[in-house]
This record gives sequence, C-alpha cells and structure tokens, in this order.
Amino acid sequence: MSEEQGPKKTRSFKLPPQLVNTGLVPLLAVLTSMVVGGLIIAAAGGNPFAAYAGLFEGAFGSLNALSETTVWASPYIFAGLAVAVGFKGGLFNIGAEGQLAFGAVAAAWIGYALPGMLGADIPAVLHVILAVGGGMLAGGIWAAIPGFLKAYTGGHEVINTIMMNYIALNLTSFLLNGPMKDPNPMNVVARTPLIVESAHLPPVFPEFRFHWGFILAIGMAVLVWWLLWKTTLGFEIRTTGANLDAARYAGVNVKRTIIVTMLFSGILAGMAGAIEVTALNYRHELGFAVGYGFDAIAIALLGKNHPAGVVLASLLFAAMRNGATRMQFLTQIPVDVISVIQALILLFVAADTVVRYIYRIRSRDERFSLTRGWGK
Repeated sequence: MSEEQGPKKTRSFKLPPQLVNTGLVPLLAVLTSMVVGGLIIAAAGGNPFAAYAGLFEGAFGSLNALSETTVWASPYIFAGLAVAVGFKGGLFNIGAEGQLAFGAVAAAWIGYALPGMLGADIPAVLHVILAVGGGMLAGGIWAAIPGFLKAYTGGHEVINTIMMNYIALNLTSFLLNGPMKDPNPMNVVARTPLIVESAHLPPVFPEFRFHWGFILAIGMAVLVWWLLWKTTLGFEIRTTGANLDAARYAGVNVKRTIIVTMLFSGILAGMAGAIEVTALNYRHELGFAVGYGFDAIAIALLGKNHPAGVVLASLLFAAMRNGATRMQFLTQIPVDVISVIQALILLFVAADTVVRYIYRIRSRDERFSLTRGWGK
C-alpha cells in the first residue's frame, strides 16, 4: 500500500532581497510591459516583432541613432536624479517640470543678454559656466521655496510643487512671448534670441549631436551617488527620508535637511534645462521640454531611486522616444504606443506585487512610503 501523499506546494524563487528589489523586479516590469505592449500592437493589426525591430533600429541602429538617443537621455538623467534625490529625502518633487523651465530661461538670458549688459565679450569657458550655473541656481531656488514651506509650515510638497509648476510655466510663457521674445520680425514663435557662441557647450563630435551634456549627466550621477552614500549630508538626507523621528533623535537638523534636499533636487532639474539651452537648442523655446519633469518621476521609480538605475532607466526611455519615429516609418504603428508602454512600465514598477505574483517571486516585505503626510 502506498503512503498517502499530501498536497504539493507551489514552488517559488527565493532570491536575495537586494537583487529582487533593486534589479530583477524593475527588469521584469519592463519585460512584462513590452509583452503587453506587443499584444496591444497585435490586437490593433500590427506586427509587434517588426515594431520592436524598428524601435531598436531607430534607437541604436547607427552612430547617428545612438547619438540622438544620448541627446534624449541627457535631460532625463538630470531630471530623474532630481526626483530620486527628493525621494531619498522622503519628498515627492513633482515640480521638476517648472524647475527645468526656469533653468532654461535663466541660462538663455545669461547666454544672449549678459554680454550686452556688461558691454564686453565674456570668455567662452566662463560664459558657459555662468549660463549653466545660472540655470542650476534658478531651478534650485524655485525648488527651495516648497522645501521651506514644507519645513516651517508643514505644507505638503506635492501640492506646492504642482502649484509652482503652473506659476513657472505660465511665467515662462509670458517672458517668451514678451520681454524675452526674439525681436526678429520674421519670428512668430515664442522663443528667446539665440545665445552668443561663447555660451555654447560644444558637441563632442562635430558630425553628431552627441554633446558634453551627456557626459556631465553621467558625472552628476556619480556625484549624487557619492553625496548620498559617502557624505554626512547624504546620510542625513537618507535618514530624514527613512524616519523623521529617528533623524531628529540622532541630532539631524530636519528642517535644514528638507530645504537642502529640495534645493539640490531643483539644482539638478535646472541643470537639465540649462544644458538643453547651452548644448543643444542654443535658445529657449516654449514647450521644448514638455513632459521631461513628469517622465522623470517614472524614471526615478524604475531606477529604484539609485543613480545607476536612473541612468539605465533614462537610456531606456530615451531609446523608446528616439526609436519611435523609425518604428512608425517602418510599420505605420503610431508613436503613441510608446507612451502606452511607458505607462505600463510605471504601473508595473509601482505595483511590483503584481510582478512578483506573475513570476512567483518572493522576498521579504520591504514596504516603504516615498513621502510623508501633512505637517510631518
């Protein structure tokens, strides 16, 4: 007589939690989103394999395509780092869009107007530093305002940064249609005059648009990593973001840390706008960067708020944006499907429990809150 066997237990992968939380789950979220996106393309009568082949070709199929992907990635990296730094401090900076716009406005003004005000030419290296630095300062100050309100009044940074976005974008529109508009009578577009050549951040290779801004973005990612994990200030930011009461008990000046975190976050977002002006467009045009600040939220979440993850997520989003046109040209599939896939990525990364359920992945429960409540 054979022994009665009990019910079989469903096996699940048991991987190191650090690997699951920082690498595997985001990767599987991207993979799942691509599969679902492919099903949507197929349901609409398209060929998902041809679509993704065209997407890859448009993003990486030639040196010129690769160059354009890095051009898209540069502002994504800066803005993604800006949001990630805020998250590390327990702050949800939705205002990267407005901070980026102000950074671009400041850089453009310094680029075209400052030499005339001084009545003399400015050395090229100094002028570039002033333009980029001015953009960083403008973005930082604009972000520090909701940081101050959060620290001293308890006003929630989500609401304040959203409102600051409206102010920044509408004020930018007023400036580009009025005091800062290109005086050329042939110009009917809301944009500034071209910045002078001394304020240009030159391309690395003259035949491609790949510029030093991408290299600066990678360098800034390294700097953010060093700041957050190798300095006392970074420890204070991470401690404040993890547990406000514990930070106070440990002697951290919480109010100052909140303001500094938002200031640094805004500096990074402002740098994104300044680099776009000095290295790519050589002027600021209304709406040139619409969506960068909001895409940065998805990028920070996909990168798990780690600088290396932000760089990889930025390259992914940049490749999708750059390859979408080629995909549409080859397959007649609308570029809007890329926005759908990006939304799916954000959905699966935010709801990572769904990904763990689909792939039978278990890990220790590490639930955390990205932001704090009112008055905390």
